[in-house]
Amino acid sequence: MDIIPPGAWAALIGLVTGTVLGLAARLGDFCTLGAIESAIYGEDQRRLRMWGVVLGTAIAATYLLASVGQIDLIKTPWHGISWNPLAGVLGGGLFGYGMALAGNCGFGALARFGGGDLRSLVVVVVISIFGFVTLSGPLAPLRDWLFPQVPSDSMQGFAHLAEATFGIPALLFALLVAAGFLGWGLSHGPLREDPRRIWWGAGVGLAIAGALWGTSVVNHLTLGAVEVEGHTFTAPLGRTLLWLMTSSAGGLSFSVGSVMGVMLGAWLGSRRSRSFRWEACEDPREMGRQFLGAALMGVGGVVALGCSIGQGATAFATLAYSAPVTLAAIYAGAFFGLKRLIAGFQPD
Repeated sequence: MDIIPPGAWAALIGLVTGTVLGLAARLGDFCTLGAIESAIYGEDQRRLRMWGVVLGTAIAATYLLASVGQIDLIKTPWHGISWNPLAGVLGGGLFGYGMALAGNCGFGALARFGGGDLRSLVVVVVISIFGFVTLSGPLAPLRDWLFPQVPSDSMQGFAHLAEATFGIPALLFALLVAAGFLGWGLSHGPLREDPRRIWWGAGVGLAIAGALWGTSVVNHLTLGAVEVEGHTFTAPLGRTLLWLMTSSAGGLSFSVGSVMGVMLGAWLGSRRSRSFRWEACEDPREMGRQFLGAALMGVGGVVALGCSIGQGATAFATLAYSAPVTLAAIYAGAFFGLKRLIAGFQPD
């Protein structure tokens, strides 16, 4: 710590674990919207069932580390702030609808940009701007009034609720939930026949838990100077953009490392699979739809305290109350958005 600043350690943790996520996106086809589209319209559940492997691995690893004092769950945003169901439902629904319009979430846009898709850079920048407009800009007072973030002095999660109510140890409850997700994912024959997705799903789960573990360790060593964080891609996009332009927005941090790591991993993955190619948008209507979708994601992700990865994977790994509700709202919003898009392409 005397040689490398705490923020740089946190950024390094974000970079390493974010690189795994980026590689998984390009080499393992890990994508939230893609999983929904494949399951609903392609009759292929492999990418959706891959989420069972992701969540099962992430929950098991997170609670095993927490049980030996290596992850401080109460210091994560999803446990340290009282759950607001309305914020999760409305913010998640808005995010999901925007994800469908834009054709990507923030994480997916980073992964595609790392593969040479310049259209995704627009999505990343617009999410960054509207996320900060909602977080600390003109919309911040309205957000604070409608969805106040009240600090919590108790765990906001199912595992600890089960322990307090029924006497079931939090670790045992978490392992049972993890086994359920793994069983759901691996019970699908086509996924079992696709080990590439299984291994990358496990890698994503370990990267999610690894981020929480790494920042918890640095938080302890720095006496709280570095926050306990996990991967999420709404406000961190704005923080990274500001840091790149001005070295501000909290300085070098986990958020910066996470965003840069996903792009690095996606670039390496696209090179490894020989899929890297430059792409640009030639249709102004498509660009307008992506702009609107990205703006909705920026607002919705901040209101919901996380995106499809922040709530859907990281918060879920901690078994926070907000995770399943927000993830369901994101899926519902995405489903509605996809239906609207497909209806718009149907002949009269």
